[in-house]
Amino acid sequence: MILRLAPLFLLALAAPGADDEFLRWDAGRAKSIALAARGSGQAGKSLDFRVLATDRSYNYKLRATWLTPQVTRAVARLHQLAKVLTEQDTRRLVAEADASGEIVIQVEIDPREGSGVIPADWVALLGARARNNAVPRSVRGASRPELRDLPALAGAAPRDYSYAVFWVVFPARCEDGQPLFSPSDNEAELSVNIRGKVGRVRWPVPEYIRPRP
Repeated sequence: MILRLAPLFLLALAAPGADDEFLRWDAGRAKSIALAARGSGQAGKSLDFRVLATDRSYNYKLRATWLTPQVTRAVARLHQLAKVLTEQDTRRLVAEADASGEIVIQVEIDPREGSGVIPADWVALLGARARNNAVPRSVRGASRPELRDLPALAGAAPRDYSYAVFWVVFPARCEDGQPLFSPSDNEAELSVNIRGKVGRVRWPVPEYIRPRP
């Protein structure tokens, strides 16, 4: 399914404004900003001496990029420089990314040793990192494969074909309507659970999603 947005809506979002600073970033700065939100982890043990299963891997390498507004603007700027796009076309790339969801995380998974297959029922949860053994607030993400067609959500790193790439969208509020992150939360944690093997990636809570006290 291709993501389709109303043309008038995109034109309104793509209009010039105070948010145009990213159009002046050079390639080095844009790439640095885009890659700063990328983290890595692993689901499953590093060593496993059991007989390898044929229906799953015993561990999975994990990478994740939080596609914040800063990141999507950096990626759009890199795309502009590479494709010699106009400023209006570049703003349109940003508008498409902004309309895709409040929290979008690109998740990359590389199955190691075993079947090399990623089970379809893997689960991604996002929330504040738990403190003092408290039960963390978290929300479940939904895979949105159509987002791969949006250039500003592509990420800045070269594609590594050892990894399968997923775009996962999370709500910014919990089921009870409360914000996912509180003003006092400092660190966010993504948990990826693949048949009981859990990998985690952490970031400082981005300012754009942090509620104001």
